[in-house]
Amino acid sequence: MTTNYDPIAEQYQRSKQQPWRTFVECFTLMELAGDLRDLTVLDVACGEGFYTRMIRERGAARVTGVDLSQGMIELAQKQEAAHQQGINYIVGDARELPVADEYDLAIAAYLLNYARTRDELQTMCDGIARALKPGGRFVTVNSSPAYHFPSAPSFRQYGFETTTIGDWREGTPITWTFHLEDGPFDIENYHLNVATHEAAFREAGFSEVNWHTPQLSPDGLKDNSIDFWAPLMENSPVAFIECVK
Repeated sequence: MTTNYDPIAEQYQRSKQQPWRTFVECFTLMELAGDLRDLTVLDVACGEGFYTRMIRERGAARVTGVDLSQGMIELAQKQEAAHQQGINYIVGDARELPVADEYDLAIAAYLLNYARTRDELQTMCDGIARALKPGGRFVTVNSSPAYHFPSAPSFRQYGFETTTIGDWREGTPITWTFHLEDGPFDIENYHLNVATHEAAFREAGFSEVNWHTPQLSPDGLKDNSIDFWAPLMENSPVAFIECVK
């Protein structure tokens, strides 16, 4: 499983400002998260705390961020020190979450797509389910398990591109290249299909699994037309999933 975000932590932080991530990814994920007031929330694979801070700002009572990358957690802790929100950031593995409490909500932006095999995916789902209260929810955005990446169009106008090498099968690597002003950087994900995900969710103890399509924030139409967004919305390489324990 690719985990070394330390060398690209600062670049990945800046990539969160790309318009598609604001007006599609963030908008849809927060819509699915819903009313966060007074909830206990666990942000798994929290990175430098982009969503962790947003969750706290939206009224969550207690928020914990966990990430495997020491570099990412250090960035998050620096921002917490500068603008204290009462967020606890921990270096930890999603497969063995270092938390003892049960949470109302777990959220994860791009976690499950780092699993190379069904077994790795299962351990992630198991770990998240253990951290949730009965009736708790898990909301996530990932590279879409239903998307055929070998036939993906160019997404360069949105600031990223995707490529694959070799046969399209379970475990095939997917390279995401993000283009920033000072140059590109790559992240590698892996393909596991919808049925594999569904089975892992059920085995982990989630009784309800719902797949959601991306939504476009009305603010996304202020600077760009619907025609600009159409290729991304109609050929979305990301999927949003909501599970209930």
